[in-house]
Amino acid sequence: MVNSAWLRQHKITALTILAVAVLYYATARLGLLQQLVRDQVTPLWPPTGIALAALLLFGLRIWPGIAVGALVVNISIGPTTASVLAIVAGNTLAPVCSYLLLRRTGFHNDLDRLRDALALVFLGALGPMLISATVGSGTLVLSGALPADGFWPTWSVWWTGDATGVLLVTPFLLVLRHARWPRDVGLAEWAEAAALVACTLTVTLLATASGSSSLLFLVFPFLIWAAFRFERAGAAPCALGVSMLAILAAGRETGPFAHRDLLTNMVTLQAFNGSLSLTALLLAALITERNRTHEEIQRLCVQLANTVTRRDKESHPEPPER
Repeated sequence: MVNSAWLRQHKITALTILAVAVLYYATARLGLLQQLVRDQVTPLWPPTGIALAALLLFGLRIWPGIAVGALVVNISIGPTTASVLAIVAGNTLAPVCSYLLLRRTGFHNDLDRLRDALALVFLGALGPMLISATVGSGTLVLSGALPADGFWPTWSVWWTGDATGVLLVTPFLLVLRHARWPRDVGLAEWAEAAALVACTLTVTLLATASGSSSLLFLVFPFLIWAAFRFERAGAAPCALGVSMLAILAAGRETGPFAHRDLLTNMVTLQAFNGSLSLTALLLAALITERNRTHEEIQRLCVQLANTVTRRDKESHPEPPER
């Protein structure tokens, strides 16, 4: 019986590792469609977000799936075998460090607290992704695949891609695991959700077609709308969709990303994505905390009222009937 349970547990772990590797590879191929440097550096790297989400959900034991997925992706595009191994090590170490830092701070996968949102942004995305960007860009320069003056532009794209993957994909997956088809939702709520989607897409497309980067921030009122009305289930998909449209514009060098050098575009894109994700996560967490506190107060009020009513009945019993 013990051996059977042990084998079943290891079989589940092996299948989970394989699934993570497959998802890593599949989303990496999608991310490479927007490559900007050497056919392998992209401003959106979804596998990093998937890797961190998998670590948070299944634990550190699935890290081989991240390494295998990164190896399969990079083995065909890396300059040398040693370079590929170094890049794989950086791509694996970055999300593992994010996971360890988040667990160290008591991170909740439900993203239902303000501290969880802040931790995911700074300890999950912006900080640890410096590892993969530095290791990957430095490896390409040292191997001769990039000139020395190409380090910082490549580094900026690499860091932007990995950090954006965590900022956008990880919250979306953590929210998606609790997604259920809404019940008892009226026509007004469906109409509001449709209006939110239509308005957000329209404003984002207009902003990314304009030559002014300041117009990108016109989408923030709609992000606030999504967070206030639909909490995490609205804020995470809204931020992901807006950011993807901005990344597509940056890859095509159109709109606010036209006629600028690569480093400037990546700084602008990362500032926008960071502000977008921070706003979405913080507002959604605040609204969730507020609603939870309100429900707890209501529960305590009902409990207190029931207690007072029961005590009143005990101290003033009804006279017996004659």
